[in-house]
Amino acid sequence: MQRRAVTSPARPLAILAPAGSGKTRVLTRRIAWRVATGDADESHVLALTFTRRAAGELRERLRALGLRDGVAAGTFHGVAYAQLRGWWADAGRRPPALLARKSRLLGPLVEGTRVSVAQLAGEIEWAKARLVGPDDYPGAAAGARRRTPGPAEQIAELYRAYEEEKRRARVVDFDDLLRLCAHLLETDAAFAAAQRWRFRHLFVDEFQDVNPLQLRLLDAWRGSSLDLCVVGDPHQAIYGWNGADAGFLERFRELHPTAEVISLAGNYRSTPEILAAAGDVLRRAGVPDRPVRATRPGGPPVRLERHPTDRDEAVAIARAVRDCRRPRSPWSCQAVLVRTHAQIPLVAEALRAAGIPHRVRGDAALLDRAGGRAALDLLRRADRPLSSCLPDLEALAAELDRPGDGAAATDVATVAQLAGDHLRLDPSATTGAFVSWLVATLQAEGGDEPRDAVTIATFHAAKGLEWPVVHLAGLEDGLVPIAHARSRAQRAEEARLLYVAMTRAEDELRCTWAVSRVVGGRPVERRLTPWLAGLAERRRDRRPDAPAAPPGDWRARLAEQRAALARQRTTPASPVLAALRAWRDEHARAARVEPAAVVDDRLLERIAERRPRSHEELVELGMGPLVARRLGDGLLAALRDPVTEPG
Repeated sequence: MQRRAVTSPARPLAILAPAGSGKTRVLTRRIAWRVATGDADESHVLALTFTRRAAGELRERLRALGLRDGVAAGTFHGVAYAQLRGWWADAGRRPPALLARKSRLLGPLVEGTRVSVAQLAGEIEWAKARLVGPDDYPGAAAGARRRTPGPAEQIAELYRAYEEEKRRARVVDFDDLLRLCAHLLETDAAFAAAQRWRFRHLFVDEFQDVNPLQLRLLDAWRGSSLDLCVVGDPHQAIYGWNGADAGFLERFRELHPTAEVISLAGNYRSTPEILAAAGDVLRRAGVPDRPVRATRPGGPPVRLERHPTDRDEAVAIARAVRDCRRPRSPWSCQAVLVRTHAQIPLVAEALRAAGIPHRVRGDAALLDRAGGRAALDLLRRADRPLSSCLPDLEALAAELDRPGDGAAATDVATVAQLAGDHLRLDPSATTGAFVSWLVATLQAEGGDEPRDAVTIATFHAAKGLEWPVVHLAGLEDGLVPIAHARSRAQRAEEARLLYVAMTRAEDELRCTWAVSRVVGGRPVERRLTPWLAGLAERRRDRRPDAPAAPPGDWRARLAEQRAALARQRTTPASPVLAALRAWRDEHARAARVEPAAVVDDRLLERIAERRPRSHEELVELGMGPLVARRLGDGLLAALRDPVTEPG
């Protein structure tokens, strides 16, 4: 089915790709196949995603497939902004400023009300995503059975005031970019013809997350063309609260009668045990289940643990994280996922007390760190063509690339890479325009590049990611599903959200819940989510062959670690792998990090086996392009050492 999805001549085409089915692999290979067979021109391809990280991954994979710089990949907002800036420049108009934070305008509006800035911003974003203006907001909110933070008429009045403040300040927000671009395409024939000529082959990732505003823009880009390919999974539709409509994917053939719909059925990420537990959640929640076949061999059973209090649960998770860490494996192989942001501090405190490095996804912005600030300072010195600044950014990265400043150099290199990607969408971009876009994008998305630490994230923030070991915390009714999810559609989305969180795990999934949790400053009695009742029953019925060591038994953990080290000592490494490990150890000592933080064991073994000879081949094996650029020369030199050369 993957081959069919890559090679199908159908237009339009929808690919239903469940979690772990190789969605991005199929999408990038379909683009490469069409270019290789002459069915598409890479300079006229546009691949649309929802985050800069996803767009970057698409570009990296396409480069590895031989499509170097021709394919444009970006977010809906990024492409719309580039096209609008071109139109404003051609029309001789001064472009409006891009509003990075709504709080600047919303703060004064909510004074004296019980509505917070975040709540009002969420309602405005939902309304705009659904193509709803201030006048229609009360009726739309009632029709959607939306839980509003205040009377609907009051929200509508605040929404109206916000729009007026934007007009007065001559600024636009992120959602305005989509609306304005769609309006221009619909009303300016010359502009529409130019954009449709440039982007003739459209590909959309995560199509289940498209909202009506984005679909309007997509249809305006497409015009009468049928050259559209979308990839998505209805079981991972978790943004209905924010205006997304998975029905556009589920009714794709109804909306496009000539379309072909292909369903992928294999999962290459998770073990059968993890998939069975996740599928059971959907069935118990009454969500129509589509069979997914596990392609991996069996692994350990999914664990479910009950703890007296939420604090006991957090301490137990920290202990389990340490117990699950294998010799020479990085901390970043594990993640702790929670339903709400309010659960994060307790988990972070327990990990901190246990001396376990961790990061909260989204809490360390790229532009808040030294390297990001240095790159912004360089770009802000003069508003000149962005293309002329790329050599300066690369020189700055090289200047900072020394022991102790490696992270800063990587951050500058990341900004340089984002600038290069932005130029593919808007070749005439200036530094000022790029900085505005970058700041607004990072504020909207939150989070950035990972480091060697355990990730703590909400279920929503974990979408699209994966880890060998995942710990799910707080799996109690009231959190999963969330208490305010009352309608059938809302509860179905909560079940899909738990399904997404569970299928982030590759090898091992550990679930926990607490009998008592502090809510609003007082302890509240809790019960296990009904969607894991099957897992609880299997746990009661299971009779282990041998008693397991208590979690806190340090002797058992020490024996396990000694056995693992003994296995390593009795399995001699090849000369190539030994040389690579020596190179890695030396680099790690200079940077004062653990060896696995430089290059993890699996990748190092893959490199030793395949013996790549270029940075591009390193990227194909799974090394990130920035890491390959920074470390590739030394690693390749270690491979070329006479001791490691064959013969």
